Amino acid sequence: MRKVLLVLLVLGVIGVVAADRIGVRVAQNEIGKQVASQYGLPEQPDVTIHGIPFLTQAFGGEYDHIDVGISQWTQQGMTVTNVNVDMRGVKAPLSEVAGGNTSNITVRTATASAVIPYDVIKKQAPREVTSIGPKGDDLTVGLTGTVRGVPMKGDAVVRIRPTAKGIALTPVSFGSNGGVQVPLALVRRQLTWVVPVADLPVGSRISKIEPTADGLRVSATAENVHLNNLRQSQQK
Repeated sequence: MRKVLLVLLVLGVIGVVAADRIGVRVAQNEIGKQVASQYGLPEQPDVTIHGIPFLTQAFGGEYDHIDVGISQWTQQGMTVTNVNVDMRGVKAPLSEVAGGNTSNITVRTATASAVIPYDVIKKQAPREVTSIGPKGDDLTVGLTGTVRGVPMKGDAVVRIRPTAKGIALTPVSFGSNGGVQVPLALVRRQLTWVVPVADLPVGSRISKIEPTADGLRVSATAENVHLNNLRQSQQK
């Protein structure tokens, strides 16, 4: 009898674990569909709901940690890559999620990050910019052309900062490669530009920028995000 009870107990535990894992896969797939529809994405993002057991979180309507991975995100014609949204403290009543309704879904903290490739940045740059690469917290930019009729060829160190209109790039030093040394003020006046990526898909302004080998890694954090309001703001 004890052996029978033990077998039944083991089978019961396996059944609960299986139901939990099936439930989390279904929920991840449904969230992915809603995110793709909400942002008009060409493909469904990867969604990971952390924490075990999942069913306890689902029935309680509160999730500690959800990750959403989006391969590409386009804003104002600018496409960024490797987009990840890390959501903490998600409140999503089970009845709302099951009905596909986001009106009462909130997120305590959402942090989004992405990479803006250098070729995307270069497309927005003045024609004198021939190359872009990382240099510590700044960028190094190859320049060839003329400034006020003066031939210019050399490298500039460019400072990057987030603004309301996007990422501003401003030369802070310039070294000529054997030609005429052009004053920095003239270089800055002609070769300052803005990459029009100001927000990421959490409805918040970019606040951190880090040069990497592949491009600028940018991040933004929003608190008390209301997904229904976020969807409406994206549709404007």
